[in-house]
Amino acid sequence: MLSPQVQPHIDLARIRANARDLAARTRTPIWATIKADAYGLGAARVAPALADLVEGFCVFALEEAQAIDLWNLTHKPAIALGPPSTLDPAPWLAAHVRPAVSTIEQARALAPARPILCVDTGMQRFACPVPDVPAVLDAAPIDEVFTHATRLEHVERLRQATAGRKVRLHAAATALLDEPAARLDATRPGLALYRGAVRTTAPLADVRTSSGLVGYGGWKSQTGHHGAIIAGYSNGLRPGPVLVNGRRQQITEVGMQSAYVTLHPDDQLGDPVTLLGDTLTESDIAFAWSVTPHHALLTMAQMGTRTYS
Repeated sequence: MLSPQVQPHIDLARIRANARDLAARTRTPIWATIKADAYGLGAARVAPALADLVEGFCVFALEEAQAIDLWNLTHKPAIALGPPSTLDPAPWLAAHVRPAVSTIEQARALAPARPILCVDTGMQRFACPVPDVPAVLDAAPIDEVFTHATRLEHVERLRQATAGRKVRLHAAATALLDEPAARLDATRPGLALYRGAVRTTAPLADVRTSSGLVGYGGWKSQTGHHGAIIAGYSNGLRPGPVLVNGRRQQITEVGMQSAYVTLHPDDQLGDPVTLLGDTLTESDIAFAWSVTPHHALLTMAQMGTRTYS
């Protein structure tokens, strides 16, 4: 649910700068991961902004690429990282999306669409067990193999599983970009592309001098002042840090469509409350919420109507 007062702003120039930095740092072709609507930032805007900087795109499902007409939008190919939703090669070919396969049956059925083999090196999800890799590679003309890797041991298992095969390998997403041994023939950054590119704010809709206990839970303001914003748990918001006029403050209690914020005495009605951005990072939010930075970013990026620059 969107809040009418939350304003996520997406900095496309920052995303492009991140992509250039990653390409220079890894010295590999970049396959930009734009699954889940580009982590909530808006794939239809993010993909064309990156098209001239990347070799292609990664989506989770064929339908994600079809929904934004990714090929005609960017003229770059894509890989669908999730399990194939159809074994008919025609829609894959029409969308210029290569399916990830994990079984002999999938490989044979989707052979005309140039499938890519996904190998299970430890994730234990939607992938080919290592002992089955030779049989699947022999079932269709597969020239590319990848894995979802979070540790270097996963990368080594991929190497071992494909030893002696002339195939292109990739394993490193954001988690392993700083590991040269994980970069192989291409990298698939997701979160690393979007760090620092989202600034989400909401104006103070109410400002009060606190008197006694506040809110549903009866909390007490240490400054004697508090306010409220029009965003709540229906929008994905949780208690955690925010910035008000450059000062670190706290969302103390979240209701259905509003939330309480601690304030300094100088803070005024209408002042912007920064939920993400400036010195407040995805990792800061993730720590406070006990979630991943990916989760925090996606929530903050789609909490209100997005704007772009």
